[in-house]
Amino acid sequence: MEKRVSEGLLAEQWGRVSGTLRSEIGEAAYQSWLKPMRPREVRDGVVRISAPTRFMRDWVAAHYAERLEALWQGEDQSVHTVDVFVLAERAAAARQACEQTAADRTADGAAATTAAARGRKAGRGRSEGTYDGDIGAPLDPRFTFDQFVVGKPNEFAYAAARRVAEAASVPFNPLFLYSGVGLGKTHLMHAIAWQIRESDPSRSVIYLSAEKFMYRFIRALRDQNTVDFKKQFRSVDVLMIDDVQFISGKESTQEEFFHTFNALVDQGRQIVISADKSPSDLEGMEERLKSRLNCGLVADIHATTYELRLGILQSKAEKLGLPIPGKVLEFLAHRITSNVRELEGALNRVVAHTQLIGRDITLDTVQEVLHDLLRAADRRVTIEEIQKQVAAHFNIRVSDMHSARRARSVARPRQVAMYLAKQLTSRSLPEIGRKFGGRDHTTVMHAVRKVEELRETDSSFAEDVELLRRMLEA
Repeated sequence: MEKRVSEGLLAEQWGRVSGTLRSEIGEAAYQSWLKPMRPREVRDGVVRISAPTRFMRDWVAAHYAERLEALWQGEDQSVHTVDVFVLAERAAAARQACEQTAADRTADGAAATTAAARGRKAGRGRSEGTYDGDIGAPLDPRFTFDQFVVGKPNEFAYAAARRVAEAASVPFNPLFLYSGVGLGKTHLMHAIAWQIRESDPSRSVIYLSAEKFMYRFIRALRDQNTVDFKKQFRSVDVLMIDDVQFISGKESTQEEFFHTFNALVDQGRQIVISADKSPSDLEGMEERLKSRLNCGLVADIHATTYELRLGILQSKAEKLGLPIPGKVLEFLAHRITSNVRELEGALNRVVAHTQLIGRDITLDTVQEVLHDLLRAADRRVTIEEIQKQVAAHFNIRVSDMHSARRARSVARPRQVAMYLAKQLTSRSLPEIGRKFGGRDHTTVMHAVRKVEELRETDSSFAEDVELLRRMLEA
């Protein structure tokens, strides 16, 4: 006999299941993968959950299906399978993920889409895929998907970028890429733009920095020409804004960006954003804008591993067509660990020097040419060093940095270590959290704020923190 769960009970079960998984995987992953999903039915032991895109379905099925099944069995022992399927309601699902309803936007979105289509047919688009050369920034021809070396730290961001570039419809909106300096987020944004231009030259694409967006908005205000400004930015097929953290604290620019964002999402246009922090960690950004930035797919590019750095150097050497000894590449991959930009710059310096002077590339010449860079790398502070120094200063064990102990005598030094890790290293908040016993990035963010508050109100505490900073930087 067929057994089916009522809609009310289904919603309750999903609320408990998704809530538990949310606490396990963190807020960013929840917003990206679970929030857009909808439970549809439980029938004869099979839970059917819809995802708005095939990409999202595949990811959830690969990474969370077993855990979803186990959690649901805790709700209903008769459940034996979780079936994740694609339901073709992309626009509605995207708006639901942003806590909006489809009903109040359908008519306006359809009218705007029709008007934009008429505009493109009238010749407002560009054959090369740009909208207006004066609006967007030029794209670097080196920054394509073919030139991007993929490794474990960046494979998720790379897959998401390719999905956006190759999809016939908007898979998630916005795509939000974030990382430290020189880890590849700008490369991926350029690669998306190049791919779209190549596959469909009729699509209008604008890529520019948040700084340039702000300056163009200010100029439009000064010239009393905001109508044209709105028309330019709200009529494109793909809008790409780099380094969005630049508009933090700029209230008028955030207001205009917020309305531009909403207008494009309502019309089913693609938005791609990059920043140096996740949306939730962008200080000086309005909460409603943070919410919009969080409602698509958030992808973090982690710090490089030795294997990825070596792969990048090998790819670069192959393109240069030079016989660079493997030992030299391995040496550079071990010593230059900050970011990809610095790594490639180091190899370029070595190659240029040896070509100009007429010397072979050896370990000796590398150490001679890069002596200043290698010294700086030697001085770089690691999170492990910070933990050891802070633990010694406050007379606690290093293991307390990773433990679950919440006693103030342990928690406060741990917060100081997190603060110094944020200040003295290029690690992202999630990476720092993982170094402190797998804590969530919001815990690190709270620690940073707490230490900043105490430094302002407690002079003795401020002296301790400053002393530790100087000792670590020495």
